[in-house]
Amino acid sequence: MPRSERSPLLLAGLLAAAGVAHFAAPRPFDATIPRGLPGSPRTWTRVSGAAELALAAGVALPRTRRAAALATAAFFVGVFPANVKMALDWRHRPAPQKALAIGRLPLQVPLVLWARGVARNAEGRS
Repeated sequence: MPRSERSPLLLAGLLAAAGVAHFAAPRPFDATIPRGLPGSPRTWTRVSGAAELALAAGVALPRTRRAAALATAAFFVGVFPANVKMALDWRHRPAPQKALAIGRLPLQVPLVLWARGVARNAEGRS
């Protein structure tokens, strides 16, 4: 299977794993929810987990891949404030945890680009 055919499936797998994690172990995700959002952090954790599962399904299916991949790119941009909150909250933790939290910030860029690339490669195949 060529790399371009594996890429959407890998992205779908990443989204699915993250979505399942939101339900299996929600507490760490709850802690990243910005305080300014209305409602409970657990609700936002569940909504974002469900969104990741839906995006995973959409990216996995060739028929919906382009739209789902574009929505995934937007989703990655939308959850960036949670990563910023985590980095700020973890700034006084031990170095490995602090490095993990800070390292997540620039990771959003390749994730957005990956999702856009999947969308671009799906354009001619829908």
